[in-house]
Amino acid sequence: MSASSNLIEFDAAGAAALFERYRREDAPRPLIWNASLDLLLAHRSHRHYLPQNLPSGALETIIAAAQSASTSSNLQVWSVVAVEDMQRKSRLADLAGGQQHVRDCPLLLIWLCDLARLELIGKEKGRDAAALSYLELFMTGVVDAALAAQNAAIALESLGLGCCYIGAMRNKPEEVAKELNLPEKVFAVFGMTVGVPDPSANAAVKPRLGQKAVLHREHYRWDEAQREAVETLDVKFKDFQKEQALPEQGWVRQVLSRVRGVDAMSGRDRLREALIALGFELR
Repeated sequence: MSASSNLIEFDAAGAAALFERYRREDAPRPLIWNASLDLLLAHRSHRHYLPQNLPSGALETIIAAAQSASTSSNLQVWSVVAVEDMQRKSRLADLAGGQQHVRDCPLLLIWLCDLARLELIGKEKGRDAAALSYLELFMTGVVDAALAAQNAAIALESLGLGCCYIGAMRNKPEEVAKELNLPEKVFAVFGMTVGVPDPSANAAVKPRLGQKAVLHREHYRWDEAQREAVETLDVKFKDFQKEQALPEQGWVRQVLSRVRGVDAMSGRDRLREALIALGFELR
């Protein structure tokens, strides 16, 4: 079966999905569409789950999808810890700023930059692995972990599950490493709560910047088209926040408050110090 045989004509459902993502009348209207695009466009964060476990074999299927993501030079410098123990989830929730969905989810995945595996293989084989001390390999591990996690997110959503990324696993890296018994040169990049979404929670698709803000042709531009995309999203985001019973502060105020300074970083301003303590030299 050829890839083109899965294509369908762009229809009202596709148009609705794209409008929901951008909330703009000039949202893209492609000539081709398929079920995979329906799934991708419907992505949203789920923070409320039904009190039930994942179907048997779901975790292993999700990880197989994660391992099918691209990995730089086939190094595979990532790992993941699956946490189901209630007490461990509660302790990790405390380290992540007390997020209740970290406690409540049936499964918590902690995605890792893992340089320890190659170092241990090198030692066992009597081979040097000095490049692991450089920033490039740390970045490779972080990128690999992110690619794997996004594959996992798409896979679990295709199984009727939902997830939410937890960047606050970086708030206290040393404590998270201790809780998970991580060796040196292994770092928890982020967490991911997983479960069967509670339909009563009414999780919605969060609007994104119009494409003229993120799609640059030939070279980068900060121009009126990008400013318009920002201003429009700011208005649409207030509508989204009102619908979700959230403070109506808009997109601009929300994102700038997250980058205003050290006080907004929840301890992550000392990330380099923490990484060195965890065995990353970052040369």
